[in-house]
Amino acid sequence: MPLTVYAYPRCGTCRKAKKWLDDHQVAYNEIHIVEHPPSKEELKELYEKSGLELKKFFNTSGKKYRELGLKDKVKEASDEELLEILASDGMLIKRPIVTDGETVTVGFKEETFQEVWNRV
Repeated sequence: MPLTVYAYPRCGTCRKAKKWLDDHQVAYNEIHIVEHPPSKEELKELYEKSGLELKKFFNTSGKKYRELGLKDKVKEASDEELLEILASDGMLIKRPIVTDGETVTVGFKEETFQEVWNRV
């Protein structure tokens, strides 16, 4: 079953992740995270399967994150509120998010991809 990769085409990190997957012949379907952002329910499922803190799903280096002053809000908001914020704008979501339906990785670290997605 191919992976699902939520990515933004102009994102350098996403391009590196897709290159790694291509180089390792790992099949994937790409979803444009800004044009088709995951819903609140999808984000909740990804978050629960990832084992990560919800704040790890925020693109903290993004312009939108800074404009909305989310640094302090992320520390105090409930998971429900954070999921609402993330679902409101694909640019707020750290990318790429890669999943096979069971396992989820957020961002790109070659070591993590090697460990989790190396299927060759």
